[in-house]
Amino acid sequence: MTLHIEYRTCHSHQSVTKAPALSETRHPAPIPLHQAPPRGLAGLRWVLADIDDTITTHGRLDASAYAALERLRDAGIQVVPVTGRPAGWCDMIARFWPVAAVVGENGALWYSLDQAGRRMRRWTAQPEAERLARRATLDALAAQALSEVPGSAIAADQPFRLFDVAVDFAEDVGPLAPGAAERIAAIFQAGGAAAKVSSIHVNAWMGEWDKRAGVENLFATLWQPLDDVLGQVAFLGDSPNDAPMFGRIPLSVGVANVAPFLPGMATPPAYIASAEGGAGFVEFTEAVIAARNNTERKHHP
Repeated sequence: MTLHIEYRTCHSHQSVTKAPALSETRHPAPIPLHQAPPRGLAGLRWVLADIDDTITTHGRLDASAYAALERLRDAGIQVVPVTGRPAGWCDMIARFWPVAAVVGENGALWYSLDQAGRRMRRWTAQPEAERLARRATLDALAAQALSEVPGSAIAADQPFRLFDVAVDFAEDVGPLAPGAAERIAAIFQAGGAAAKVSSIHVNAWMGEWDKRAGVENLFATLWQPLDDVLGQVAFLGDSPNDAPMFGRIPLSVGVANVAPFLPGMATPPAYIASAEGGAGFVEFTEAVIAARNNTERKHHP
């Protein structure tokens, strides 16, 4: 998998390797967010967050959640949405939201707007020829899933996707009965595709990447290797497709609506907010700002 980037000063031909398999070991239940160490919160330089039902609430981006993004940015923290949403949405988010970059389609790509140079940096995990060659197989599996799981549908945002197919089970349809999403994912996996379940879609693709791999490439390209700055990074999420990031980032936080998914997660978040969706994201932001303010008061009484 090669680096395709539209920015002359960035490195080219950088590859992404498949993330190691997640541990089968059961982990302790998440600790309430209010018990997170203030020193760790105050030292954050990057905040990574899923979008659907983590920054948003019931499909809406509330003003309070958007304001939280701005507060983090104004505090000098680089915010990076890490989402299963499509390439077309990611281009818009990178241009118009107060974020440093966005990782999309579950790690298949990232975009970062260089405002000074008026250029969009773009990376993809798979060459175009390979993507097109595998598309027919992916589309055939999607048709099989729709046939075998009544009520499911191709997601409304599919026209804006490059690398994956999204099958809707809870956004504009349903929500379908428990187990439906897992049946959809199993059909893709039996056909040789990767598949991840989010709070609204099953995303499937032909390739070896996930949110973790996309984030690691982003950090290595734009900033520093992720391993070198782990203590300065937080991640927030809400569903099973966030598990690779929960397992990778020590200061990982689930918003409250992650709770139903915890029994099936090999790598749950380290902490859990008391509020759901965007309100949980705001709760986290307030904790970060409060920790920073307290640290500054100690240094400048």
